[in-house]
Amino acid sequence: MHFLDQAKIFIRSGAGGPGAVSFRREKYEQYGGPDGGDGGKGGDILFEAVTGLNTLIDFRYTQHFRAQRGIGGMGKNRTGAGGKDLVVKVPVGTQVIDDDGETVLLDLTEPGQRVVLLRGGDGGRGNLSYKSSTNRAPRQSGPGWPGQEMYVWLRLKLLADVGLVGLPNAGKSTFINQITNTKAKVGDYAFTTLRPQLGVVRHRNREFVLADIPGLIAGAAEGAGVGDRFLGHIERCRVLIHLIDINGTDPAEALHIVQDELEAYGGGLDEKPRLIALNKIDTVDAELVSAFRAELRGAGARRVFPISGATGKGMTALLDAVLEHLPAATATERPDGEMEVAEDQKPWSPI
Repeated sequence: MHFLDQAKIFIRSGAGGPGAVSFRREKYEQYGGPDGGDGGKGGDILFEAVTGLNTLIDFRYTQHFRAQRGIGGMGKNRTGAGGKDLVVKVPVGTQVIDDDGETVLLDLTEPGQRVVLLRGGDGGRGNLSYKSSTNRAPRQSGPGWPGQEMYVWLRLKLLADVGLVGLPNAGKSTFINQITNTKAKVGDYAFTTLRPQLGVVRHRNREFVLADIPGLIAGAAEGAGVGDRFLGHIERCRVLIHLIDINGTDPAEALHIVQDELEAYGGGLDEKPRLIALNKIDTVDAELVSAFRAELRGAGARRVFPISGATGKGMTALLDAVLEHLPAATATERPDGEMEVAEDQKPWSPI
């Protein structure tokens, strides 16, 4: 399935049905009179957040959504049927943004959340409603109110408890593959991850969702590399894990590069708790690990966790620290303490 986190669509609510012009003509009725009914209301445009969707790819092929218009009124004072509402189903975490690309109209963060964005037009008045003491036989009716229409942007921000950030080739894909059942692509070159990855982590009878995004490089906020467009997927995370390759760029420099890009992006990312993980310690000796760990602390890192994404070494301490920043129950954990996972979900076993 292709991942798409942004789409532009056109929506239009239904117009109201016209009122009817009608007069009674019944046997044995000495006096007739107007009996035209009102038109029906047009259908609304609603947005609903549903589970089971994690991409906006469907909106690449279907971009126009129009609700049904109301049915016209009829004689015998019969009101026309209302138009059917149109429900646009989107993944949980989707924002509906005005055509200007900045004004957030809706933010759908709860499964089952349903909100009316465009209301259908009211039906027109039938000629019966125009009858008065001075106008006994009106021949006028209302045409029905028009619906509303607009272009909107859909922007998906994945709902995850923990976000994974770092420079390219820091070992993020290997890390998420180690502790979840995700099958992220791993390669010995930069930007093997081109779209966000989600995985479910089980640790000490707890469960949380981990999001991995493509690597950041200096200047990502200005569009370098894959840019910072995917940082929106970790805006809702409670804590970030910053992976640093012990064999790569100077660890202190790697720390500052990612910190600068988070600050440049904004959205409060630079204020989120961040756990520094010094990765690939299985490739060097303990003395070098201690030296780099001290260097990172001197560069401003409060907590540094030496780990190996390939072997799983040091993961227990890191995941324990993650749990300290999570609520009593995450969105994927049930109130009774059970966890909603697939049967083939790989649990994390402390090493």
